[in-house]
Amino acid sequence: MEKEENILGTEKIGKLIKKFSIPCIISLLVNSLYNIVDQIFIGQGVGYLGNGATNVVFPLTMICLAFALMLGDGASSYLSLKLGEKKKEEAAKGVGNGIILSILIAILFCVVTLSFLPQLLNLFGCTDNLRDYAIQYGKIIAMGLPFMMIGTTLNSIIRADGSPKYSMTTMVLGAVLNTILDPIFIFVFKMGVEGAAIATIFSQFVTFILNVLYIKKFKSIRLSKETYKLKLNTGKKVAALGISSFITQMSFVVVMAFENNLLAKYGAQSKFGSEIPITVLGIVMKISQILNSIIIGIAAGSQPIFGYNYGARKFDRVKQALKIVLGISVMISTFAFILFQTIPDKLISIFGSGDENYMEFACLAFRTYLLLCICNGIQIPSGIFFQAIGKSIKSALLSLSRQILFLIPALVTLGSAFGIMGVLYAGPVADGLAFVVASILLVLEVKHLKQANGKSEALMDDTSTDNQLEQQVVITVAREYGSGGRYVGRLIADKLGIKFYDKDFIEKLAEETGLSEEYIEKNEQKRNSLAGLNNGYYFGLSNADELFLQEAELIKKVATEESCVIIGRCADFILQDKENVLKVFVYSNKEDKIKRATEIYGYDKAKAEKEIKRIDKLRANHYKYYTEKEWSNHANYDICINSDTLGVEKSADLICHIIKEKYCNQIVTKMK
Repeated sequence: MEKEENILGTEKIGKLIKKFSIPCIISLLVNSLYNIVDQIFIGQGVGYLGNGATNVVFPLTMICLAFALMLGDGASSYLSLKLGEKKKEEAAKGVGNGIILSILIAILFCVVTLSFLPQLLNLFGCTDNLRDYAIQYGKIIAMGLPFMMIGTTLNSIIRADGSPKYSMTTMVLGAVLNTILDPIFIFVFKMGVEGAAIATIFSQFVTFILNVLYIKKFKSIRLSKETYKLKLNTGKKVAALGISSFITQMSFVVVMAFENNLLAKYGAQSKFGSEIPITVLGIVMKISQILNSIIIGIAAGSQPIFGYNYGARKFDRVKQALKIVLGISVMISTFAFILFQTIPDKLISIFGSGDENYMEFACLAFRTYLLLCICNGIQIPSGIFFQAIGKSIKSALLSLSRQILFLIPALVTLGSAFGIMGVLYAGPVADGLAFVVASILLVLEVKHLKQANGKSEALMDDTSTDNQLEQQVVITVAREYGSGGRYVGRLIADKLGIKFYDKDFIEKLAEETGLSEEYIEKNEQKRNSLAGLNNGYYFGLSNADELFLQEAELIKKVATEESCVIIGRCADFILQDKENVLKVFVYSNKEDKIKRATEIYGYDKAKAEKEIKRIDKLRANHYKYYTEKEWSNHANYDICINSDTLGVEKSADLICHIIKEKYCNQIVTKMK
């Protein structure tokens, strides 16, 4: 780990971006091309109605993919976290639960899709002219959905197991096979859209088989029958870890549903009819996704570069990396803009030909809907950049802004005002507004980077080491903000003559990771509820996860070496299997916490109340995320004490007395 961090902090930025981004770009491009190959051959062999049919079936595939990524990415994160905690059995159970849930949901979704296919197609804008093709194509695709979903879930897990090349190879083989089989089934066997669907599910089946074969080759864990038993808590944790990927994919499904239905409605009122707009805009969106895949790949590959150097306060390197990523992304989006504006007829002809109305609308769609695609070169990397540096709210805003906050309202309002052209106008309106938001946030952040040169105040925790304990004992203290819990812990350490650990962990982590003390103090023990919303772009653990794992190792180390008091940091959970650990939770009444916060921190009453709620929520989210337990649940602790009942001094005395009784007179109390 240290070697990798040194590279991130010292290697040339351009070389690092090349190293980390190329695998991401290849993976994303393979996925994009997988979806687009069918349409190329269907357009050539069947016509634009066949392509229109695939466009109304495609959201069903996206829904299945959303579940697959949720479980695959969730199981991958669970695997990495539990391996970091040295809990291989739990890691295996997480992977097993992810696989079983994927199988169950895949079969259920397949049955539901086959049973209600016509009704589902209607939800996604299917017209009478597209229905026969869509049902023919959709029935076969639905039968292959379990293979696609389970294969995709395994693909993410295989990558997390340390075999990204194997994961990428199975994806590429599937895509290549689909490309070979499509023309054979469509042109040689004259099977039309059904042939394209068969080629797709056969390719997905091959990827599925190759990924299943890997299960016995896992490097980090071993799966047994026991690991495949469904556990509610484990399944919930896996799903929660992957929820960001689910939300990202489902946002596309929602947008496609709105677009297809509005295109069918307003297209019918125009000379183009319903089918041409549905077909053309589906193709346009998939071509633009190739552009976006490259940009996402560059930015996602740069995430560890952004995150590490931001945490290490190497802001010049952060700005240099951001400048390179934005520069390359804008160049790519500018090149795409030129293609979309100058040769839209050539691009659409790759997917087959049509009448004059078809070609006219295709040119309108490329030139209008993608008019501001240049903005993607700023908007997409910005969201990923903020995710990398831990600004989860800004990242979530940018991730959802284009698709949900701007595009859907624009589709509805502009479609109502301008008909079919209004639907096309919605594209640049959403791109432009998302660009403005991203630019403002980005400019403010860059200004902050220029100003952030100070160092955090040194925080030492010197305590007496005149140990009054006859055997090793560790006291963990969790506390509400403003309860005086830290001071209670300090007094316990003083009275027992043992080490007090709180801010010392920040210094130790800074030494071992190269991250600054300020960054660690700002990000540890605090997890915003939106922290994982954009994690779907990330190929590995986040900086916050790495920080937790290294801090957990430090806690285990000091708990093994000496008696001590440890403040917060999920220490009660991390040391749950260790003997002679007393777990304490300190809380207080609301008014008492507000009073203490105003006196100690100098807040006014309103600010104190707001800070108490905010910090306690962050601590609760952090605890829940890493322990799967409720932070304030008294069942997690041996002692829960209201610090205002006796006061902090007597609270500390009482806890020391309890320790004396618990460990059978093995403590010689320190009298003062």
